Order: sequence, then structure tokens, then C-alpha cells
Amino acid sequence: MNKNKVTFAKAFKTIIWPRKKLLFIGIFLIIISKAAGLVTPIMMKPFVNNALGKDMDLTLQIVSIVIVSILINSLTSYLLTRFIGVEAQHLIAELRTKVQKKVLTLPINYFDNNKSGALVSRIMSDVEGVRNLVGTGFVQLIGGILASVAAFAYLITISFKLTIFVLLPMALFAVIALKAFSYIRPIFRERGKKSAEVSGRLTESLNGIRVIKGFGAEDQELHVFKNGVDEIFQLVKKSMTAQALMSSSGVLMIGLASAGVMGIGSFLGLNNGEFISYTAMIAFMVAPILQIGNIGSQFTEAFAGLDRTEEIMSLNPEEDQEIRTVELNSIDGEVIFNDVSFSYLEDSEVIKNISFKAKKGSVTALVGTSGSGKSTIAGLAASFLNPNSGNITIDGVDLSKVKLSSYRKKLGVVLQDDFLFEGSIKDNILFSKPNASKKQLDDAVIAANVNEFTDRFEDGIDTLIGERGVKLSGGQRQRITIARAIIADPRILILDEATSNLDNESESLIQESLKKLMKGRTTFVIAHRLSTIRQADQILVIENGKIAEKGTHDKLLSLEGRYYNLHKYQARI
Repeated sequence: MNKNKVTFAKAFKTIIWPRKKLLFIGIFLIIISKAAGLVTPIMMKPFVNNALGKDMDLTLQIVSIVIVSILINSLTSYLLTRFIGVEAQHLIAELRTKVQKKVLTLPINYFDNNKSGALVSRIMSDVEGVRNLVGTGFVQLIGGILASVAAFAYLITISFKLTIFVLLPMALFAVIALKAFSYIRPIFRERGKKSAEVSGRLTESLNGIRVIKGFGAEDQELHVFKNGVDEIFQLVKKSMTAQALMSSSGVLMIGLASAGVMGIGSFLGLNNGEFISYTAMIAFMVAPILQIGNIGSQFTEAFAGLDRTEEIMSLNPEEDQEIRTVELNSIDGEVIFNDVSFSYLEDSEVIKNISFKAKKGSVTALVGTSGSGKSTIAGLAASFLNPNSGNITIDGVDLSKVKLSSYRKKLGVVLQDDFLFEGSIKDNILFSKPNASKKQLDDAVIAANVNEFTDRFEDGIDTLIGERGVKLSGGQRQRITIARAIIADPRILILDEATSNLDNESESLIQESLKKLMKGRTTFVIAHRLSTIRQADQILVIENGKIAEKGTHDKLLSLEGRYYNLHKYQARI
């Protein structure tokens, strides 16, 4: 059994009942609406038997009553859609926000293992179906059932035997529908999952359009997308087949009931007024049964989406509230790794028994070949990752016990992937500190030499940069991310290949700015270019997840070991 399967009882308790006031208003309106709708078939009997062609005054009275009932029905239908329908859309907005809030609390490795496009689909699409739980669909179903009961009571007064006969095919249809729903629900779940996967791949394709075109891989990408779309189509076809079976069964049952009404009604000797009134009223008794096919499918789709939403909501957040209780109001910035090991996959350690101290205000450089574990150490220092064994302390406090929100307010990060948001240069610099003053903004722009290129733009730092900063060069994007870190004024700074995308001229402009930024801050620098870390207080040479060498630039050169060889190799290229 799927532990994330959402039952109706749970949905009623968490989604429907908190909106009970609106629900009761909706039920009241639907009762009025259905009662008004019953007036016309009830009036058919006296109209045919007593008024039609016989009594004009009575005809006018009956027509007036019918018109008033139609107006009431129309008004209540409008109010239902206006209030209940709008509330359903409000609920969707709330749930999307709730799911997004949850997603933002999840650990980094969750995002490493899930496509961003798929997560977008789950946040935006999976909650759509709840409109049927609190919207007009649910209320209409309740109102339909109440109207069906009232119609049933009225029909019995005309003919008990005929009414019992009509119930038999309706009961059979209800059984078929319930069986179909149990079959459709997992199909809707799988359809939602596959749709999220295809959306994720589509997002990747659009983001990587230059790579696709650069390698002439349009047909290859289209093939992948087409296969995904075809799988979705097959699932849709299965669900539509089941829905078609319910629909055709409903038509068949209604047809049998209609034929029975004509035959048995004639046999029982119903008069014209009774027959016409009975025929008109029977639609109100049958309608909720037919609604099972439509609303039931909507409910099934809604619960399938809620199942997938529940999967996310049940995940453990990045910050364990029971363990992380220490609030860091201020820090000096001494970071110590105590025998730290870490693995992304079981039995495959990336970091093995790492121990070192980064004194407050010091610069620790991490060098080594690609895949040696440098970025993993930086991720551990930022608490993006948690050690499998050993511990990391900040000013003597175990980082695993610190509230992440309080720690990361003291943290500044410039990553190798110079990620920028769509918007202006100014928006991206202020991202880390939206309430920064104009002076702080100007200082950051100058310190990171952003003004060196923005002064050439017509709109300056208000220039729009496109998605992920596509309109800028790599060096320009990198300088914006450095300005973003500068304006945050962090106590601990992590520079992961912060100058990797800069040309020699840009790098020389940035180096002095970085020196000012690093002054008085505990800094971790990851760099392939050894020339950028000559002044580091300590350099850790990482090989196969271990510290192979440790010391200053001059000391490591004098050892003529691994660092010496790396430096000698870079000097030749």
C-alpha cells in the first residue's frame, strides 16, 4: 500500500473541513438551487392535468412560479461559481505556496537527484485537482444527492413499483463506476509523474539550446521528447477508455430506465400529467448517478495529484528542528573540520577523515585535480552537505546543531556556476541583501569592477540580462556574483572557482577586490589557477578525498611534492 496515498477522510480533515463555513454556504446555495430546479417537473402534473387549455389563470400562476424558480436557480448558480469557485482557486494558490515552501527546505542532494522542470510541474500542476474538492464540483455532488433523494421521494408518491425498477440499473452503474475509479487512480498518478519527467526534460532542452544546436542534436532531442509524450498519451488513453466505459454504461442504464418508464408506466396506467411529471423528475434522481462518472474522475485525478504532493510534504527537511537549536547571533568565524568523512553514495567515500583548522579571518585554499573533493569540502563548510562521520565546528559550536538560517546569514558564496536570475544587473547584486543602501550597492559595484562594463550599457546596472544572464559574457556574470557576495558582508566566504570564467585582464581587476573582500573574513578558496592563492594562509592539497599536503605557498613549493608539480605544470602552459 502506498504510504503517501491520500484518503478522503484525510482530505476532508485537512482541506475541506477548515473551509466548513464556505462549504455550508455552498451547500445552502445548492439546496436552494436544486429545490428551485425541482419546481418545473413538479408543476408539470397540475399544468397538464388542470391548466393546459383549460384554465388561463392557473396557467399564468404556474408559469410565474416556474419563472421565479428559474431566476432563483440562475442566481444561486452564479453565487456558487463566484464564491466557491474562487475559493478553490485561492486554495490552489495556497497549496502551491505551501509545496514551494516545503521544497525550499529540502537538502541540496534532493535537487541533485531531481530535475528542476519536474519539480516545477509538481508544484504548479499536481495541486490543480483540489479545486474539485472544495469547488463547485463537490458542492454540486452533495446538492445532486440531496435533489436525488427529494426526487426519489416524489417519484414514489406517483409509482413505487416504477421507481424501484429505475433504481436497479442506476445501482449497477454505481458499482461499475466505483470499480473504474480504483483502476484510474494509479493511472492518474503515473500520468502526473511522467508529465513531470517530460516537463523536466523539456526545461533542460530549452536551457541547453546552444548545446543542442551546437552538436546538431535537434532530431535526437525531439526523439526523446516524442517518446515521453507518447508514454503520456498511452496513459491518457487508458484513463479515457475507463471513463468512456463509465459514460457508455451510464447512457445504457439511462436508456434501459427510460424504456422501462415508458413500458411499465403505460402498464400501470399513469395519466398524462403523472407520466410527464414523472419523466421530467426522473432526471433529477438520475443526474447525481451520472455525475459520478464526471465528478468521480475529477476527484480521482485530484487525489492522484494530492498523493504526489504528499510525497514531497512527507520528505525530511534540510533543517532538523529537534537537533538544530543553536542560534548564531554573531560569529568570529573559526572553522574546524574534525575527522570528517562524506559520501554521496553508500560505500563510496568522497571525503575521508579530513581534519584541519581555518582560523578566523584566515584564507584556506583548496587545490587538487578535478574530482578530488575540493567542492565537497566547500559544500560541507556551507552546510549544504552533512558529514557521514566526524563533525565541523563554528567557533567551537557543532555545525550540525546550529540553525541553518542563522548560520547562512553569516555566509557568502560565489560558486563555479555563476547563476544569475532573470532581471536586471542591479536586481542580481541586491539579491543577497535587498534592503542595502545605495552607497552599499555602489561600493559593491565598484569593488567587483562591475561598473567597468555597466558604464558602457545604455541602462547601466538596470540593464536586463536575460535568463541566467545569457546576454552577458562569462567574466561579466562572474563579477556580478562577486558583487552579490560583497554586498552580503559575510563573516565566512566560500569562493568556488570564483575567477574561473575571467580572462587575464578581468582576473587582475578582481584579485584586488577579492583581497579587500576577504580581509577579516574566514575564506575558503577553490582555484585551479594556483597564481590566485599565493597569499593564502594555508593551502590544502586534496587528493582522492584526503589532505595530501598542507602549508603556505612557499612551504609547499619547498617540499617539491604534489603542489610543486601542479605549480610547475601550470607555469609551462
